[in-house]
Amino acid sequence: MASFEGNIKKMRVSVDSDNLAIYELPVGESFANMNEAIGHHISVQHNAQINCVHCDRVTKKSFNQGYCYPCLMRLAQCDTCIIKPELCHYDKGTCREPEWGEANCLKGHFVYLSNTGNTKVGITRFVTEGVSSRWIDQGASQALPILRVKNRLMSGLVETALKAQIADKTNWRKMLQGEPELFDLIALKETLLSEAADQIAELQQEHGLQSIELVESSVVNINYPVLKYPEKIKSINLDKEGGFEGKLMGIKGQYLILDENRVINMRKYSGYHLNVNIA
Repeated sequence: MASFEGNIKKMRVSVDSDNLAIYELPVGESFANMNEAIGHHISVQHNAQINCVHCDRVTKKSFNQGYCYPCLMRLAQCDTCIIKPELCHYDKGTCREPEWGEANCLKGHFVYLSNTGNTKVGITRFVTEGVSSRWIDQGASQALPILRVKNRLMSGLVETALKAQIADKTNWRKMLQGEPELFDLIALKETLLSEAADQIAELQQEHGLQSIELVESSVVNINYPVLKYPEKIKSINLDKEGGFEGKLMGIKGQYLILDENRVINMRKYSGYHLNVNIA
């Protein structure tokens, strides 16, 4: 059917008119249409080469899903505050790359609720045409923007106020176990905002009333191209196994689902040089 060779990056995602997730795997200079590969035999082999996704330097070990160690230590996008936005330190003048911070962290963000098998709270910069790529990357079947905030720091502070009541992490095993139970995210939004009203009011008093704004939105439902979910998950480790092959049964989040209950998080191996064959 098709063959590809090169360093990979995380799958590019979008949705069609029915909100079905569409996946393309960047391999070198090409893009493999992974939706078309579902139901077909796929073979992936790693030739033991890893290149940093930022500087292209050859590296023995990948950090933060694709970076070499020098970039891990130098880049703002690899700083601790990317994982914990409430620790954003741009205003303190200690941002590793102030221009990058201005372009990414000082822009408006959304705080959202989603269903990735369980309900969770999260943050995202973009909600393009009603759907954030972050929701698809996390395998969310439902999502609801609830607040718009002025910058990344505020998104982290609000998320911290809410995650005392709700998880902020995706349970990837739960996400891959099948079609999730549907939740009333609008009712959950009302409950969470009511219980966190005092903390949010304190943040507005400190940072300004317009630093946090309520978003009126409908729940977004996202579908995934899956023929069959695994009954008992077996995770593929590309570093130990060197490759894998089998029938591609579906894709959810950044995970390929193969026959025999096997799954692999392709985002984890960004920067790996792979041979990908789809028959």
